[in-house]
Amino acid sequence: MVRGNVMQISSFIAQLQRIASSHFLGVPDSQLKALCNYLYKNCGISPDHIIAANEGNCTALAAGYYLATGKVPVVYMQNSGLGNVVNPVASLLNDKVYGIPCVFVIGWRGEPGLKDEPQHIFQGAVTLDLLKVMDIASFVVRKDTTEQELAAQMAEFQPLLAAGKSVAFVIAKEALTYDEKVSFKNDFTMTREEVIRHITAFSGEDPIVSTTGKASRELFEIRVRNGQPHKYDFLTVGSMGHSSSIALGIALSKPHTKIWCIDGDGAALMHMGALAVIGSQRPRNLVHIVINNGAHESVGGLPTAARSASLAKVAEACGYVNVKTVGTFAELDAALKDARNADELTFIEAKTAIGARADLGRPTTSAMENRDGFMAYLKELR
Repeated sequence: MVRGNVMQISSFIAQLQRIASSHFLGVPDSQLKALCNYLYKNCGISPDHIIAANEGNCTALAAGYYLATGKVPVVYMQNSGLGNVVNPVASLLNDKVYGIPCVFVIGWRGEPGLKDEPQHIFQGAVTLDLLKVMDIASFVVRKDTTEQELAAQMAEFQPLLAAGKSVAFVIAKEALTYDEKVSFKNDFTMTREEVIRHITAFSGEDPIVSTTGKASRELFEIRVRNGQPHKYDFLTVGSMGHSSSIALGIALSKPHTKIWCIDGDGAALMHMGALAVIGSQRPRNLVHIVINNGAHESVGGLPTAARSASLAKVAEACGYVNVKTVGTFAELDAALKDARNADELTFIEAKTAIGARADLGRPTTSAMENRDGFMAYLKELR
């Protein structure tokens, strides 16, 4: 059904199941909120709906499903995740290799001509070209796409899938809608923003590398409220999962300066191999803090696998020396004080509630300005 020229997600999925199975794997995206909420409401987290660590992980899971069942899986993601699927698409799915068909549903951030955040601009501009280069036929679903147009495209995609090729539906802004409300919560009481405020109280003038999403936005506004300069912070607005590696690179280059990394559970999961690399290098001046609310909150709130895993135990197994898990501000402050004074690689897993201020803003400086100010500050340090 199309309501007010916008397609209901149930109609999209009904059409999708003409060419694919009801097996969904994905990494949540705010552009795909209607799809994510529908799947969570109707499937929860189950063998039929798996939220994976990253988009490449999704693609490999999809390949396994196809090999076992012969049915075409559906993988959903934000277009920023295309970089993570290049390898499995080119060397696993492609019809010149194993010929494993897959339907991709991709949220189109940074669509040319629409205002978006800086990390999405280039990715948005090259999205359709990337799909073409990977030999994935694509169709853009827009607010005014009709069910008849979508049905015709399904018919066009069907023989491609039968030939072992993959196809993609690129979802433009506000192209799909879902009326039912879905809420996400956990039992923890600390808020992420307050945890970050406590971190800045202990880090002082030490450099901080913060992860993508709301954490960096909150850090920026905390500096504003405290009257502090932004030069202390590198806000990793894109490149999800890589803030800890950025922090490692800085820590190894500035061995006499304490470097703090504010990470998230979804980001840490996305490239968890970084923990092993950090542990093997064992920089004594790095404090790695993962704020774990068990959710992809910045893109809607669907759960991560970290809700049932101990990231602290993973870090310890990877070689981190000083490892703590905290769930109260008293525990947090004690761990931060210890980290500030310790001369060893530190990992703190802070269990927090889901949620953010409704009036949370975005950085008012550009990414380039952030880079330049941060680099100038690092030059002063050893």
